[in-house]
Amino acid sequence: MVLPAAIMVFIFSYIPMTGIVMAFQDYKPALGFAESPWVGLKHFQYMWENDYFLKITGNTLFFACTKIIMNLIVPFVFALLLNEVRKMALKRSIQTLVYLPHFLSWVTLSGILIDMLAQTGLINQFIVYLFGTKPIFFLGDGNWFRFTVIVSDVWKEFGFNTIIFLAALSGINPALYEAAEVDGATRWKQTLHITMPSLVPITIVIATLALGNVLNANFDQIFNLYSPLIYQQGDIIDTFVYREGLLSGQFSFATAVNLFKSVISLILIAVSYRLAYRFAGYRIF
Repeated sequence: MVLPAAIMVFIFSYIPMTGIVMAFQDYKPALGFAESPWVGLKHFQYMWENDYFLKITGNTLFFACTKIIMNLIVPFVFALLLNEVRKMALKRSIQTLVYLPHFLSWVTLSGILIDMLAQTGLINQFIVYLFGTKPIFFLGDGNWFRFTVIVSDVWKEFGFNTIIFLAALSGINPALYEAAEVDGATRWKQTLHITMPSLVPITIVIATLALGNVLNANFDQIFNLYSPLIYQQGDIIDTFVYREGLLSGQFSFATAVNLFKSVISLILIAVSYRLAYRFAGYRIF
């Protein structure tokens, strides 16, 4: 049963890794890997001397770290609130509604957001009507673009993350709540002293495992929402690699940048699994 999946991973993930040699060559498609001249660490040196690379690295870290933090806080709080709903039909309806956006692709969601956030879109019409101000350039102003990216990502994913916390809540021993209620603890006290401490281990696991994605700021989302107007505030490593490699034909330089990102991500993944095992007892093998 595992063999078909293993074969696909080998074909699409391991065989293409031979292209890593381009990072150390002045690669020419007409010459191929064998005939392209070797240049050593030239592209890596240029990468570190490139001020724009440092800029996009900062953008990537900002987006990734902010998303990680917000995608922990919002689902955590929402799961606590949803856990207090006693009517199961209402609880399941709310859970389904907030979970649905997770299944939509960013291509679909980006089209919706672009229409709604345009200067003549629904959101700006509402803002102008309610507050009498000028329309906000959500996708054309760098600062507003960052806000839009983070909020839309949290809105899309917090329903899925909420389910993880709800699963952890379902594993709490009901006897703890019964004992606390006998002792006169209010619902707030029960949440503070039983529910929240019980969620700490799964929160640690999610947070530490997220470290492996700290250089992944969601290419699909950024690529479908950004424009040249906000490159300084919205460009990330993945979109930069896409433009340099596929649009500009700088295959070797783009490979060097992506290899650097991959190596750092591998190190962070190893560290995150180690931390998850140390602080929460989580392990795969």
